[in-house]
Amino acid sequence: MKTTQYFDYTKKRPDRAQIKEEWIKFVIANPEKTETQSDGRIRKWAKISEVGKYLRVILLDDGETVHNTFFDRSYKED
Repeated sequence: MKTTQYFDYTKKRPDRAQIKEEWIKFVIANPEKTETQSDGRIRKWAKISEVGKYLRVILLDDGETVHNTFFDRSYKED
């Protein structure tokens, strides 16, 4: 899995350390929603059933490099 230096730094935070790589890969492969930001980065969301929360994964515009991940408390199911 390709990642940015920003991701490598932020994944050490206590609130991010619990996010498993397998969950990130799941969201990338099986998003419930996808949006492209104005800067070209791609947002993907999917529910992680093990924790009952939605994980947001932000990819660079190449569609494969992970820039950021977090549990999105503001995400609303359609």
